[in-house]
Amino acid sequence: MMNDVKMTMDELIKLVDKKLDEFMTVQQPEDLFKSMRYTVLLPGKRLRPVMCLETCRMLGGEIEKAIPAACAIEMLHAQTLIHDDLPCMDNDDYRRGQKSNHKVFGEAVAVLAGDALLTFAPQIFLQNSVYLSAECKLKVLEEYHKFAGAYGVIAGQVIDIESENGKFTQEKQDTLKYIHLHKTADLFKLSIRTGAIIAKADNEKLSLLTDFAEKLGLAFQIADDILDEISTFEALGKTPGKDKTAGKLTYVSLFGLEEAKSKLICLFEECYDIINSNGFKSEIFTDIIEGIKKRVKI
Repeated sequence: MMNDVKMTMDELIKLVDKKLDEFMTVQQPEDLFKSMRYTVLLPGKRLRPVMCLETCRMLGGEIEKAIPAACAIEMLHAQTLIHDDLPCMDNDDYRRGQKSNHKVFGEAVAVLAGDALLTFAPQIFLQNSVYLSAECKLKVLEEYHKFAGAYGVIAGQVIDIESENGKFTQEKQDTLKYIHLHKTADLFKLSIRTGAIIAKADNEKLSLLTDFAEKLGLAFQIADDILDEISTFEALGKTPGKDKTAGKLTYVSLFGLEEAKSKLICLFEECYDIINSNGFKSEIFTDIIEGIKKRVKI
């Protein structure tokens, strides 16, 4: 068991990539599994599984116990990317510098690959989490389905689409926060809360880390809004400027670039306050925050 073993960001990414490749073998029907593997295994920062593993380690848990859950979360994230890129959604031809799933496998297979990942991920978690108790597995599955479904990521995506057409169920600022909370922050919450649950964190720590995850997720999405405005295809790995073209409700469109950067700085300060005030020692979370700051030049 890898008990409280500190690993670098790169080491955790390599570990996640290795396990994802093992879990995602090509089976029948081949086109479906190839499509699933394609997006899951695209080179990426693996932020969500890394956050899950690091949270578990930070709280004294064993990283090995969290690996299946961390990989399941990355599969769920890949599902959101596949569907997000579809013509009926954000309609993007590229993801992480490569052609989007539907441009390689066709829209029908891409839709079904996303659907398959949504259910394949918890199967992988259950089949490979031999070191977790039944109670712990149930808690993790409850978290997964809550944040993946109609109360989580999907809710955020629906409101995001509706807001493109100027349809707001509440004030624009409230609508924007709802989108960011559910479309992005919910997967950060899932990642960090899952790592904490596997490490047997008490309710106080779980609450503090949930607040941290929400703030970090909001910051990540605001940074993404900023990068869509100022970055290039080479840096983003997807088409820049699409938010403005589509008339999307973003932090930049609502408040402007400078105010977006100011909000980002405030959120990062709040993240650091939670970490430093509660003895959560993690070089990796610091690296994640500083990496985002560097990308948006703040």
